[in-house]
Amino acid sequence: MKTFYKLTLIILTALTPFYVQAQTTPKVNVTGVILDENKKPADYVTVVLFKSSDSSIIKTAFTDQSGVFGFSIATKGNYFYKASSMGYKTFKSKTEALGDDQKIDFGTAQLASSAQNLKEVTVAANVPLVERKMDRTVMNVANSSIASGSTALELLQKAPGVNVDQNDNISMQGKQGVLIQIDGKQTYMSSGDVANLLRGMQSSEIETIELITNPSAKYDAAGNSGIINIKTKKSKGGGTNGSLTGAFGRGTKFRSSAGGSINHRTKSLNFFGNYNYYQRDRETYMEIDRIANVSPSNRYFSQRSDFTKRNHGQNFKAGVDYFINKNNTLGVLVTGYDGSNSETSVNATRIGGSFTQQDSSVLANNVIRNKYNNISYNLNYKSVLDTAGQEITVDLDYGRYKGNDDADYVSDYFFNNGTLIRPTVITRNITPSIINIKAFKVDYALPLKKQMKLEAGLKSSWVTTDNNLIAEQFLNNNWQNNKLLSNQFVYDENVNAAYVNFNKQFKKTSVQLGLRAEQTTSKGNSITTNKIIEREYLNFFPSVFVNQTLDKNNDISLSYSRRIDRPSYDALNPFVYFLDQYTYSQGNPFLNPQYTNNFEFTYLLKKKYSVTLNYSRTIDVITEVILPDNEKQALYQTNQNIATQNAYSMVINAPVSFTKWWSSNNNLNLFHIRFKAPDIAGQKLDNKSTSFQFKSQHSFKIQPGLSAELNFSYDSPVTFGVMEIRTRYGFDAGISKSLLNKKASLKLAANDIFNTQINNINSAFPGLYYTLYGVNDRQSVSLTFTYRFGKNEIKPARNRSTGLEAEQGRMKN
Repeated sequence: MKTFYKLTLIILTALTPFYVQAQTTPKVNVTGVILDENKKPADYVTVVLFKSSDSSIIKTAFTDQSGVFGFSIATKGNYFYKASSMGYKTFKSKTEALGDDQKIDFGTAQLASSAQNLKEVTVAANVPLVERKMDRTVMNVANSSIASGSTALELLQKAPGVNVDQNDNISMQGKQGVLIQIDGKQTYMSSGDVANLLRGMQSSEIETIELITNPSAKYDAAGNSGIINIKTKKSKGGGTNGSLTGAFGRGTKFRSSAGGSINHRTKSLNFFGNYNYYQRDRETYMEIDRIANVSPSNRYFSQRSDFTKRNHGQNFKAGVDYFINKNNTLGVLVTGYDGSNSETSVNATRIGGSFTQQDSSVLANNVIRNKYNNISYNLNYKSVLDTAGQEITVDLDYGRYKGNDDADYVSDYFFNNGTLIRPTVITRNITPSIINIKAFKVDYALPLKKQMKLEAGLKSSWVTTDNNLIAEQFLNNNWQNNKLLSNQFVYDENVNAAYVNFNKQFKKTSVQLGLRAEQTTSKGNSITTNKIIEREYLNFFPSVFVNQTLDKNNDISLSYSRRIDRPSYDALNPFVYFLDQYTYSQGNPFLNPQYTNNFEFTYLLKKKYSVTLNYSRTIDVITEVILPDNEKQALYQTNQNIATQNAYSMVINAPVSFTKWWSSNNNLNLFHIRFKAPDIAGQKLDNKSTSFQFKSQHSFKIQPGLSAELNFSYDSPVTFGVMEIRTRYGFDAGISKSLLNKKASLKLAANDIFNTQINNINSAFPGLYYTLYGVNDRQSVSLTFTYRFGKNEIKPARNRSTGLEAEQGRMKN
């Protein structure tokens, strides 16, 4: 901690001269007045000042309640401004000179109403499904017919370069270790709980999905393959407005969802909220064939499992912004979700001297019930300190997650003739868990002279997880505690971070240099076994970004960043969970964080075609592995630190318009990954593979108000760690119709039309043979109806990022 506080003192000391300079900036010397179409003062109008010689942006300001704006400029030259506000045409001023008198008065300007009203613009806007920007790829979900009726987890399957495996692990550009954010806020949950959250989030709530492969120092350093930020829908205007959405569909089972949002805004207050309920049933199937290397001869296991799963729950968001004055805003935000899952499985395992010669079998009937709820509170404050754009934002956050898993296992062991080998084995697990999260962050931005900007910030988070596994066996008509499996595990973690970002804009070149420091203190306490693991470490994470505009059609960028992935909370849990006697999973409290150095080069043609080259090297890679337990003749899943991972990738994104009514976006991700480890369970590992993912998304305008989509995805075989994953591909289609004078829409979507999104996995671990085949119920049809109501008169609510941005993504079932 002392090291971190010294670092913070150094950063604050370095900022002091900049802050003093900000207090002595020149007074406002460039002014003007903006009126609306009724010749009344127009407040909250965005005014951007440009230098006329190269049309470069100098500063940005907002008009006050009198319609007045102002800038502080010291450099002589010719300037003009553009004023824009929702519902109005953009106004461009005449050019004025800043001379020896050091003053410009642009006078009074009047805005003109837009030729189209806002409702028409919102519906008719032709936004491509996928957009490539210089620092990220954006998937526009809101207007997609294919996206309708889907969950957020299913939408990620459609995102370019993203893959979701059979265990809901998310990877990007062939690499695991993705940080999931929602509206810029880290979820602070395990990947299993994140999967539950995303499974309960409906597409009707989502505006865009942002894929950020190389984040700057301003972001938390977690996520070796980058950040996926899911942005939920915001009100597009003020007054009172909102929407209602209902959807139903069917895969192997029925599914439905319903919800709504509302926003009411005045000049001083903004109230907003949304609520969604979902219910989703599904059936899945899995086959595992494996060979156990035991003496005197190998044993062969053929396992067949049928799962019936039921998920239902609700989530909500409510908040208020109070605009104290034009420069200061105070806000309160409450978000939450709760739900329950149940899973009934029948697992039949045939055992023998070969796959065709059976001498015994195990029949396991399992019932697993999971209940969870989460609520988070955020208090935020933003202050614009001067007209130069100096501002500070502060967030205080508290979140609490509570979950409970109950599992009942009934196993019968048979000889080949059908007689019982031993009495029925009945066991159960009760696993309550509580996670408390507190976070504080402050961000400061200071524009400097000559298109320079300094950003700095501090953040601290405190996370406590308390997990208890109560394992019991039914013996002699009583439940008896199994001391070998029961355990309580408490994990405490404190992360303190500080960052500095410096931005400089030249004529055609922009440069950003950043440094983030994170000091971590953690303590894992296995109370039952009296084992304590404590760690404390300080890491520095530099980042460099250079963008170069070659001409109006050609841009290039080069970036570097260093990142960290701390183990998920459940991966550290030493608990053992059985599917049956021969198949189980186990946590690993000895996991270390993994570190990645990431280099990226991007070429952008005509602001839409792009080629990105990426190289990353990760040490102490945290990887899910499936290993043999020869003593128990079992197969178990756990996480380990594999020595190194080297990854190379090339991503090509090409939007193509075939006709006026047919357009597409095509994304090819070619990557090469190599894993090396000197010792995993006594074996040396050196696996490498070259693979690719291709996604082609097509949009069709059939007639005004009627459109359709068709998507195709293909994943070639890949070796990832100790697993070989075979080919997967699939087709999705959708059609959308606007109704009721464009206030409503009806969307029909069909996912995985030919039921080809099948999981086929083989062992890539030396000396271990197994194959896994799984069908996860991705084939489905859904119908979604949305109705929009209300006015669109005032600018929308603020899009805020809270302090819970790096810890929730690490909770896991």
